[in-house]
Amino acid sequence: MDLLIPLICAFIITFMVIHWVIPIAEKVGLVDIPKGRKQHTGRVPLIGGFAIYFSILITSMLFIPSSKMLNVYLVSASWILFIGLLDDKYDIPVRYRLVSQVIVASMMIFGAGIYLTNLGDLLGFGIINLSFLGVFVTVLAVIGAINAFNMVDGIDGLAGMLSLTSFAGLAFLLSRAGSDWYLMSLMFIAALIAYLMFNLGWPTKILKKIFMGDAGSMLIGLTVVWLLVIGADSSLQAFRPVTALYLVAIPLMDMAAIMFRRINKGDSPFKPDTNHLHHIFMRAGFTQKQALIIISLFASVFTFIGVISEIYQIPEVIMFAGFLVAFACYSYAILHAWQILSWFRSQFYS
Repeated sequence: MDLLIPLICAFIITFMVIHWVIPIAEKVGLVDIPKGRKQHTGRVPLIGGFAIYFSILITSMLFIPSSKMLNVYLVSASWILFIGLLDDKYDIPVRYRLVSQVIVASMMIFGAGIYLTNLGDLLGFGIINLSFLGVFVTVLAVIGAINAFNMVDGIDGLAGMLSLTSFAGLAFLLSRAGSDWYLMSLMFIAALIAYLMFNLGWPTKILKKIFMGDAGSMLIGLTVVWLLVIGADSSLQAFRPVTALYLVAIPLMDMAAIMFRRINKGDSPFKPDTNHLHHIFMRAGFTQKQALIIISLFASVFTFIGVISEIYQIPEVIMFAGFLVAFACYSYAILHAWQILSWFRSQFYS
């Protein structure tokens, strides 16, 4: 019962804030207008991220023990939300977003005092200690996670469902290690469920459609990487660093693969296009709902493998090799996506 109270509060606050803020967003023009790659219908309020943030702000102050680390997280989350809202409203240049992400990474490292000190025994020759390089690796991890969840947010429910999977794995592993931060993961899950009810129109289409916006996807990316760094820290060791790859596998693979393709074509790695995994599924004839379900299932499988491997302490070198093989298969599948998915769809409907 004690655990249900913060989760119910997170759900209700998110739900009510969305309901209250929709008319304000429409009035000030914080809406997504269909054009170019955006094929939705009508002007959709971009307030999912704000509602989730507000809910987490209130519930974390009420139910998570106060600490310097929590305070720094909330300040970092506030900053990334602000930048995200500016981007949703004015479409600010990429360089400003990157500078902001470096700032929140610096808050994590120098304010909260958490950063990656080692990469574990990835190669089978012993622990790879990072020393001072841990600061730079952590900055890259923060930038990578924020942009991975931001880039994957291309169809209804996808960023929300993928983050639900990541937060579920984090909640289990952090709880297993006795960290109070597991509650943050659970409260995000509750808030995300409220958001998805509006975004997906479930269980009723009466609820007005909203989007998460860059504010929401960047907030999720920041929170996921924050919890990953806490969990992989040697002082807690809720899980080994390699396990983090499995908890964010699909967003990470999608970002890495698409950035490589863009750079290979001479484009900016941050240039928007329609070559993400969900776009490929839909070009092969799948509906948005089908693409959402299939991609979410893949993410759940990766998270399950990561959690089980942590429980049974599968050697890190095997886990890392497995992830590299999975990424190689993913990259090959993307390059031959049309043939593979067309065959898969024919089997799916046969």
